Amino acid sequence: MSTRYIVRDVEESLAFYVGLLGFREVEKWGSAFAIVELDGATLWLSGPESSAAKAMPDGRKPEPGGWNRIVVGSEDLEGLISTLRGAGVVFRNEPLSGPGGTQVLIEDPSGNPIELFQAR
Repeated sequence: MSTRYIVRDVEESLAFYVGLLGFREVEKWGSAFAIVELDGATLWLSGPESSAAKAMPDGRKPEPGGWNRIVVGSEDLEGLISTLRGAGVVFRNEPLSGPGGTQVLIEDPSGNPIELFQAR
């Protein structure tokens, strides 16, 4: 199973996911599409030239953003947050703790949400 994110710029997204979050680039098809992987989970990054970004028959156009998200686990959430803040990553909130652990929401360069989570 894979997750697809619509992104504004595939190169910028690759730099973010590979360079900052530790994903591995699996495939890249020019500036239209790339696949990255982390811990066996694949994420498809679909740029504006990809078929996934084309308008639907009713005129709606897929776009980045929303609230559905992938979850990236961390064993050092505080350290990861510090690194990401230093890189200028957008945070949607401050870390929140609940019964299972601590989470914080960040955005990729296209505004897609990512939950960073550290279990208790």
